[in-house]
Amino acid sequence: MSDKIQPRGSDDTSFAQPLYMPIKRRSFFMYAGATAGATALVLAGCSDDDNDSPVAPGAISLGTGDLGVLNYAYALEQLEAAFYAQVVKTPASDFQANELAYFTQVAAHEAIHRDFLKAAINRDVPGKLLQDLTPNFSSIDFTKRTAVLGAAKTFEDLGVAAYNGAGKLLKTAAYLVIAGQIVSVEARHAAYVRDLITPGSFAADDQVDVASGLDKAMAPVDVIKAAQSFVTQQLDASSVGK
Repeated sequence: MSDKIQPRGSDDTSFAQPLYMPIKRRSFFMYAGATAGATALVLAGCSDDDNDSPVAPGAISLGTGDLGVLNYAYALEQLEAAFYAQVVKTPASDFQANELAYFTQVAAHEAIHRDFLKAAINRDVPGKLLQDLTPNFSSIDFTKRTAVLGAAKTFEDLGVAAYNGAGKLLKTAAYLVIAGQIVSVEARHAAYVRDLITPGSFAADDQVDVASGLDKAMAPVDVIKAAQSFVTQQLDASSVGK
C-alpha cells in the first residue's frame, strides 16, 4: 500500500491538530485523472461570499454558490479523513481479522477526497478555501472496536446524506459528476460498516426510503448541526448553495 495515504508522521502526533494530511502525488493524480473533465472545471454560478445571510458571531461561513457546496464537502472530508487516520494510527485492540486493513483503505479514500476538493477550490477560486479544521474526537474511544464502528457509521451515513442533499445545489455539471463519484464510494463505506455492526443492515429503512427506494438526503445546515460536536470551530452552512 505504498501509494496510499500514510498515518500522520512524528511531527503531527496528536489527532487534535489541523485535519489536513498530505497525500502522495501519484495517488492524487490517479484519482484526479479518473474524473471526467476535472482539470477544466470552472466555478460558474458561484456567488460572492459577501451576502445578506446572517452568520452567527464567531462562526465560519462555508460560503455561497458552488464554492459553498465545495467548502461544505471539504469540511466533511476533513473530518472523515482525520477520523480514519486516527483509527489507523491507534487501532482498536479488539478489531477482528482484516478490519484494520479495511480502515487503512478507507483512510486512503477519504484523504484523496479531501485533497481533491482542496486542489479544486484552490485552482478555481484562489483564496476562498475553507481553513484547516481541528477535530474534537474526545467522545470516541478509539481503543474499542464498538466505539470506532459506531462513529464510522455516524460519519458515513451523514456523509452519504450530505452529498445526496447538496447535489441539487450545484450549478456546475462537472462538479455534480465529481460529487456523484465521491458519494458512491461513501455509500460503499457506509454499507460495509453497517454490516460489520449488524449483518444485513446495509440498506436499512432508516437510510433507504421503502416507498421510493432512494437514499436519505439532508440539508447542509442539518448536516453541519449533526457534525458540529466533532469540530472545534463553529461552522455556518446557512448560505451553502445560495
